[in-house]
Amino acid sequence: MNEKITRKNPEFMPKPVGNYTHITRVPKNAELFVTSGQIGIDMDGNVPFDFNEQVTNTFTNIKKLLESEELNQDNIIKVNIWATEEIDWDYLDSKWEALFGDKFPAMTIAYITKLGLPELKIEIELWCAKV
Repeated sequence: MNEKITRKNPEFMPKPVGNYTHITRVPKNAELFVTSGQIGIDMDGNVPFDFNEQVTNTFTNIKKLLESEELNQDNIIKVNIWATEEIDWDYLDSKWEALFGDKFPAMTIAYITKLGLPELKIEIELWCAKV
């Protein structure tokens, strides 16, 4: 049996209010990958002040991290996002859709007062599986 990761939004549930899936099923014996929260730091160790620049760097770092393990958007099963200020949804959604296309994972978003370093405004953690 060739099982795969599946995503669905049950018909008897309200539709998702954003680009995510209500439930993601990971088949037995899949290899699990959990990332640390990815932040908006660049290769020189700089964290820009601008929120959207941090978003750009965060997604760049996510892409590099996925590539390092030969993973792609199909392997992402859960995303947790923490932000310290209001998210520019049009901007974040453009990065989100470039990464995921139309295969959205399960997702949780929280606004918090601060992250691990005072200059950080967003952090994104990924849970991935490879069948």
